[in-house]
Amino acid sequence: MLVSFDNFTKDQLIAQKAEVNLTAKMEDGKIQGSAYMGCNQMSFITEFKKNGKVKISQGVSTMKACQDMTLETAFQKKFDTMTKYSLEGHFLTLSDDNGNSMKFVAADWD
Repeated sequence: MLVSFDNFTKDQLIAQKAEVNLTAKMEDGKIQGSAYMGCNQMSFITEFKKNGKVKISQGVSTMKACQDMTLETAFQKKFDTMTKYSLEGHFLTLSDDNGNSMKFVAADWD
């Protein structure tokens, strides 16, 4: 579950059911992931590398039009620019080289 991103409140993120799923089996160091930010289903490849580096690529999405796509649009613009990751307990934080970040908590620990 996404718990911190840009200027969105936690209540806004919860209302949109914002989440990233990285529970697929890792193959060749890569995980097929998915995301939902309130409208479209998104999928991508995530490669966690040494020294806290991450590469997110091959993002695709369904193309539904919804009333409020503010969160989804912001997420799609920034998600694949994330280059670093850190794990603290049940939290995953992704960040880019400009100081932008997004923080997730494991679904069973929200």
